[in-house]
Amino acid sequence: MERERVDSSSLSSVGYDPGSETLEVEFRNGGVYRYLEVPEGEWRSLQSAESKGSYLNTHIKPSYRYRKLAPPRRSRRG
Repeated sequence: MERERVDSSSLSSVGYDPGSETLEVEFRNGGVYRYLEVPEGEWRSLQSAESKGSYLNTHIKPSYRYRKLAPPRRSRRG
């Protein structure tokens, strides 16, 4: 799925497939999640939200099933 970069402190890119109602989110830490059965209206609301991270946390995460596609990157120390 193609994702587009977003202006967000917590999200790096997002993409949506209307045919399968699938939302894909890449976080700044490298984690990638696919949210299932997300209506197109939610996708539009996420795109237009002033804070995309807050919208995801309050509307998407608690309401839709998800699959983790990639784990967050480990931080390097030392």
